[in-house]
Amino acid sequence: MDFSNLSRYKPKMEYRRFGKTNKMVSVITLGGMRYKHSGSEPRDLIPPETLAQCRDTVAKALSQGINLIETAWGYGKSEHVYGRVLNDELKVDRKSYLLMTKGNPKTAEEMRKMVDMQLKALKTDYLDFYAWHGINTLELLSTACSPGGPVEELLKMKQEGIIGAVGFSTHAPLEVILKAIETDLFDFVNLHYYYFFQRNKAAIDLAASKDMGVFIISPNDKGGQLYKAPRKLKELTAPLDPLQWNARYCLGHASIHTLTFGLPVTAQFDQLNGIFPASAPMSVEDQKIQHLLDSQRAQVPFADFDPYCMENDPSGINIPEILRFRILWKGYDMREFGLYRYNMFQEKDHWFPGVFPTAENLKKIDLTRCPNEIPLADLIRETHAELYRPK
Repeated sequence: MDFSNLSRYKPKMEYRRFGKTNKMVSVITLGGMRYKHSGSEPRDLIPPETLAQCRDTVAKALSQGINLIETAWGYGKSEHVYGRVLNDELKVDRKSYLLMTKGNPKTAEEMRKMVDMQLKALKTDYLDFYAWHGINTLELLSTACSPGGPVEELLKMKQEGIIGAVGFSTHAPLEVILKAIETDLFDFVNLHYYYFFQRNKAAIDLAASKDMGVFIISPNDKGGQLYKAPRKLKELTAPLDPLQWNARYCLGHASIHTLTFGLPVTAQFDQLNGIFPASAPMSVEDQKIQHLLDSQRAQVPFADFDPYCMENDPSGINIPEILRFRILWKGYDMREFGLYRYNMFQEKDHWFPGVFPTAENLKKIDLTRCPNEIPLADLIRETHAELYRPK
């Protein structure tokens, strides 16, 4: 591969041991979620512009030392476009990079069939990492890990050499993630954790105690749309960009091994230089920035209230997330991020559950779990009025 025209992309990539997998992974992973397609369109029908975009992205990622590429069956064309680009377009030596993909069939037979299809799509005969995709509820945990079920089938494929390591990805409440880790079935976990969402620290610590690989999902998008951060946030993290500082914050934990940078990853490449060196624990300079961010949060009224005492409220309102969006809006001017995420709540969706706070739903809140001095309903109404946009 000739990367001579990419000479300006020369960050000093760092690598960490991905837990018990014993693979050395780049601390930045190339994600593949954005290659989507309509349900009626064949997955292997790839428009020229998509192929060109992927080719450019992969070439730039590899040129600066990224060695882990992540995708999933649920990402539409992603597996097929990576298979084409890596093998037909760029002809990259398979031993020079690591592949992670994911899927969530409910039975062993379906699991085996899906992996076979994914191998063909990616044009490879083995997968370095495979995650059961979306252990988001206790019911899904039970389904995935049932005797003779899909995870057991993945472990068989690991013994056969088809899969190098088996893990799981999750958007679940903390208690579900902890239970999944405690099964001792998995080599790694993909989860959410950033400065602006620290809830899953206990899961990272538990994973570390079991020597599991820890992969952080979407730090730049779900972590606050940091690629288009407001001026106030940029001033607080200066001289670093918020995207850079958040990456250093995450990597300041030695038990976190890699962060996924998805599309438009090419626009983020110039910022990678500001991430390294990513010391663990964080440098004194980075800790000073955290102190500024912590102080800004403390100025938001009621920000010291722990909203997770209201998790799984009978109202169905996702109270912890609503109050988190309120702090980001009022403390850091992250209103645009709040608009983006708040309006993604789905009543019957386990990826991002939550009903909107109608008058009827507000009456269902179990206020016995909330301190009397917290005007909970008013805080929720205020946030809803600011962030809700009718579909």
